[in-house]
Amino acid sequence: MKLTVIIPVYNEIEYIDILLKKVLATNIDKQIIVVDDFSKDGTREKLIYDYKDKVQKLILHDTNQGKGAAIKSAQKYIIGEYVIIQDADLEYDPDQYELFLSEVKKTNSKAIYGSRVLKKDKFKNIQNFSHTIRIWGNMFLTFISNKVNNQKLTDAHTCYKMVKSDIFKSINLQEKDFAFCPELNTKLSNMGIEIHEIPINYEGRTYEQGKKIKSSDGLKAIKAILKYKFFK
Repeated sequence: MKLTVIIPVYNEIEYIDILLKKVLATNIDKQIIVVDDFSKDGTREKLIYDYKDKVQKLILHDTNQGKGAAIKSAQKYIIGEYVIIQDADLEYDPDQYELFLSEVKKTNSKAIYGSRVLKKDKFKNIQNFSHTIRIWGNMFLTFISNKVNNQKLTDAHTCYKMVKSDIFKSINLQEKDFAFCPELNTKLSNMGIEIHEIPINYEGRTYEQGKKIKSSDGLKAIKAILKYKFFK
């Protein structure tokens, strides 16, 4: 089973080399699509000179457009049977791809999310969110998403979303920023596709370390949920 890995990248010079080496080293059949969203810190140059011939597709945006826009740019190039989103900042460990593929073989699920809060020791695991506001914010947004979309997710805004490729490619993605997550959740709900969750390891970054998501993105998430549920 081939897995397409989409990696949106923006100003990740500190992490991109380690991340891509980890992805390349995974012992699975994979297609790697990297989308540089107009990085200005040397990330783009490193991708071009060190990884252009090592990944299957390198897409270079000529303006900074956002995570959702980067994923949309990669959408038409997907050739794997399933597709997964991988952030470039090492919060999520590529060694966990095999957990997803193993779960597909067991459950034949069309969509599998990696939950950051499904560990048995929830309190210990949730501390890796790095900030109390992020913990409560994620819980609140997941609650809203579940209520509107009639889902039972524990972590609606996880990066690790793996979806069957024919389904993923059929979705007309419109959100250009972090609202990609609620857009995908809601559109999968509208299609009647059940999302299966598995526990994953997670090491959250602080804003000092380059974390990019902001509190305003929470309001955008709620807006996207309502938009694609009631005004689709």
